[in-house]
Amino acid sequence: MAMRKGRKPLGIYVHVPFCKSKCAYCDFYSLPGQTNRTASQYVKAVCRHMEEAGALSPDHTVDTVYFGGGTPSLLGGEALTTMMASIRKHFDVSDDAEITCECNPDSVTDSLLRRLRGEGFNRISLGVQSDDDEMLQRLGRPHTFDQAVTAVEKIRKKGFRNLSVDLMYGLPGQTLEQWTATLEHVLGTLKPQHISCYGLRIEEGTPLWEIRKSPEIPDEDTQADMYMEMVRILRNYGFSQYEISNFCRRGFHSRHNLRYWEGGEYYGFGPDASSDFGGKRFKCVRSLPDYISGILQGGQVLEQVQEMFPRDRACEYLMLRLRTTAGIDRADYETSFRLSFDPIEVYLRQCAQRGTAMQRQDGRWRLTASGFLISNTILSDILLIQERSESLGG
Repeated sequence: MAMRKGRKPLGIYVHVPFCKSKCAYCDFYSLPGQTNRTASQYVKAVCRHMEEAGALSPDHTVDTVYFGGGTPSLLGGEALTTMMASIRKHFDVSDDAEITCECNPDSVTDSLLRRLRGEGFNRISLGVQSDDDEMLQRLGRPHTFDQAVTAVEKIRKKGFRNLSVDLMYGLPGQTLEQWTATLEHVLGTLKPQHISCYGLRIEEGTPLWEIRKSPEIPDEDTQADMYMEMVRILRNYGFSQYEISNFCRRGFHSRHNLRYWEGGEYYGFGPDASSDFGGKRFKCVRSLPDYISGILQGGQVLEQVQEMFPRDRACEYLMLRLRTTAGIDRADYETSFRLSFDPIEVYLRQCAQRGTAMQRQDGRWRLTASGFLISNTILSDILLIQERSESLGG
């Protein structure tokens, strides 16, 4: 069914914590090599959690579903479709819902894709990361680029029209020329509708942390050049940028991810999954055993519960909307939060006058491509200005 009048839109995220091996850069909650031991209990707990949450959402219609991880495709078609069927049972799901499954190339099979299509999945997000097999091996990725090509062939044959691929740049030893060659090779070979390109972030506690200061890690200037070339190349290939790291062909933006950036409601299931629902932010425990026992045996499952006040939402509006090319709008801000936009606009005008970081178009303020490179600094300044304005009663 389509969205009925008067109902609120809702997104659902399912965190699948299982993976074949831990990537060298990954700091997400994931459990390599544990699929067989705990998968059935995990699925049972998620479905029970969905039953409980569905009873609290009678006025909502689910229009996006996203299975992320970890490696959801490693879990297999039966488990994934069981959880999707549970969503349909306990929530009102619209006929045109965007339903995404993250996959690694090595775990894409005809059987998996057949099951996903049968349960209404209509979008695949493929973790390619690079076309260089040596680099993939160094990153701890369990696939080759040939496997990515084969996976895409299978995905297309099973009727999936909406394919997104993930790539990374700023990798150890990677040059600007290598990155642009990778980008053009992937675009020409895989022909995705959507692409997410992320600069490598080396997090403490990951295997790459030891080489974070190595000269083989591209410096900030090189990564900035990589980013700007990426924007240029993708534009030439017909992709529009709609967020700092996300690009798509017309009509193929990620509706689910836009929900996060636009401040919409979503429910998260699985260990370490976050939610924003009913005016509160909350998160599931970052432990699969605790999540399973909490749901199936009764216990504390949620943590970091935070009631979101208008000031919190105003900060989020600025931080999240400025990640997108839609930007921020005076009328939206002042109407939604009853705060003056004047001090912020003074700063934005100064940014625009100093260079290319900001631009005002159709009444909205947006970061330019080069502005995205210094977005953290700009956002910090804006939030400080907002805080000072509130303390002065502005």
